[in-house]
Amino acid sequence: MAEHPTAWITGAGGLIGSCLASGAAECAPGWRIVSLTRAELELTDAAAVRERFRREQPAIILHCAALSRSPVCQADPALARQLNVEVTAQLAELAAKQRFIFFSSDLVFDGRKGSPYVETDAVNPLSVYGETKAEAERLVLANPRHLVVRTSLNGGASPTGDRGFNEELRRAWQAGRVPRLFVDEFRCPIAAIVTARATWELALRGCAGIYHVAGSERLARWEIGRLVAGRCPELRPRFEACSVKDYRGAPRPPDTSLGCGKAQGELSFPLPGLTRWLEDNLAAQF
Repeated sequence: MAEHPTAWITGAGGLIGSCLASGAAECAPGWRIVSLTRAELELTDAAAVRERFRREQPAIILHCAALSRSPVCQADPALARQLNVEVTAQLAELAAKQRFIFFSSDLVFDGRKGSPYVETDAVNPLSVYGETKAEAERLVLANPRHLVVRTSLNGGASPTGDRGFNEELRRAWQAGRVPRLFVDEFRCPIAAIVTARATWELALRGCAGIYHVAGSERLARWEIGRLVAGRCPELRPRFEACSVKDYRGAPRPPDTSLGCGKAQGELSFPLPGLTRWLEDNLAAQF
C-alpha cells in the first residue's frame, strides 16, 4: 500500500493554520498532516528546516506562519522581513517541485480604488506588514506551480485565544475596555474555517497564481464590532465610533475589499458574508 502524501502546515498554532489542520480529515482525506508550530520547528533555523524537509519530503506546504500584527511589524521592520519574506523564500525554494501555498493579505493594497480589488490589480502597500507580504508574493509567484491566497480579516477560535478579530474584541471587553472602531475603514471579514476549506479545495485542485479568499460582504470595522458584540451579550460590550481620518498611527488603507470571483469559480460552495455565516452558525464559538 502506498504511503499517504505529506502536507506541512506552518503556523499551525495560529488561527488559519489550526483550522487547516482540524479540517484536514474532511477536506484532505488520505493526507498525512504535519502541523508545525514554533515549538515543533523554528522556521528561522534554515539548516533545521532543510533537514526536516529532506527527511519528510512534503508534497504540499501550506505556509501560514507570519508576523501578522501590523504595529509589531511597523516597530521592527527587520524582524518582519525575516519572518515574512526570508522564511517564505526558503520554504518556496525548498518546495520548488512541490505545491506551495502562501497566505497573503488584502493589506498589499492602498485602499484607494473605490471598488473591490481583483487579483490583477497593482499592489501598493502602506504598512511594513503589507510591504513584506507583497515582497513575499513576488518571490512565491516566480514559480508558476505555487499559489498565493490573499485573505482579509479572519475570525474564529484560535488555540491561543487572541488571533481572530473577534477574539481581540472579546479580550478588550473582558478587560472592561471600550474599543474605538472605524466607521469608514472597510474589509471583507471571513470565518477562518471557511478560509481553510476554500484553501484546501484550491490547493488540491492544483490552482496556481493569486486567488482572493474573503467574505462576500463589505463591512466597516464598526459594523464588524456590532456583529461580534451580538455573540457575547454577557460581556456587556461597548465600543465607540471613530474615523480613520482622525487616526494618527501608521497609514491605514480605507477600503481593501476583495473581489473573490476567481476563487468562487473553482469552489464547490459559496463564500459567505460574515452576517450570513453568523446567522447560519449560531453554535460556533465566535
